[in-house]
Amino acid sequence: MSRIAYVNGVYLPHPDARVSIDDRGFLFGDAIYEVWGVIDGALRDREGHFARLARSLRELEITPPMGMAALERVIRETIRRNRLRFGYVYLQISRGAAPRDHAFPAPPVRPTLVVTAKRLDRKAYEARAAAGVSVITAPDIRWGRCDIKTVNLLPNALAKEAAKRAGAAEVWLVDEAGFVTEGASSNAWIVDAHGVLRTRALDHAILHGVTRARVLELATALQMRMDETPFTPQEAAAAREAFLTSATNGPVPIVRLDGTPIGDGRPGPVTLRLRDAYFGAA
Repeated sequence: MSRIAYVNGVYLPHPDARVSIDDRGFLFGDAIYEVWGVIDGALRDREGHFARLARSLRELEITPPMGMAALERVIRETIRRNRLRFGYVYLQISRGAAPRDHAFPAPPVRPTLVVTAKRLDRKAYEARAAAGVSVITAPDIRWGRCDIKTVNLLPNALAKEAAKRAGAAEVWLVDEAGFVTEGASSNAWIVDAHGVLRTRALDHAILHGVTRARVLELATALQMRMDETPFTPQEAAAAREAFLTSATNGPVPIVRLDGTPIGDGRPGPVTLRLRDAYFGAA
């Protein structure tokens, strides 16, 4: 079945979806995006993603193309038309199409809205989590407002290509102080040598992950020891466990970092417990 996309009020086959060559998302990266995981046809962590979407729009001063209730109806209709059961929905909103000028259009133009959906192989995802993944490290060369979910992802794309060439699934980005910020498309976690679950506290250097927030809630409910403090690659290499989180993956065990096994080189019990709790949660 052909994939169906939504573009500015119209549902149409994916290959026919188009935006203007004057769109500011294309010209300047002047756009934000959001991703919802879809499990059994339902939006995962629905409210958290809508809240982050609204925040991203406010931070870039982009007017929402419609109310959030109407936007949710578009998303659900896109899911329905694509008969999506397991996968994700991708939404992108740019400031709109206008003659090329760095300053915002005056008067403002209509924002561009695109919604697409993609199926994922659930068995492959489960097999990946059961085996664990490898990660490499690289310098974090991104801009200073990674907390806003913009489409300015060239550094992330370069990092992902480096991971692909190294046979790894992800890159952990390292700041100038020597601490891991996050992955190229995920948040970063370890269970340190003392058994404490650690992830970097929210700041402008990392995306405010919705799945990250859910995992912290689950860890609290499970009475795990936690500390929102940054860690170095060296601490990660000495950790008992490591894992990543994202909307399309949930918690995924990391078993190797820069070629060195984490712990015993197998998915750890804390990670697997959190994964079971995440996918078992309502």
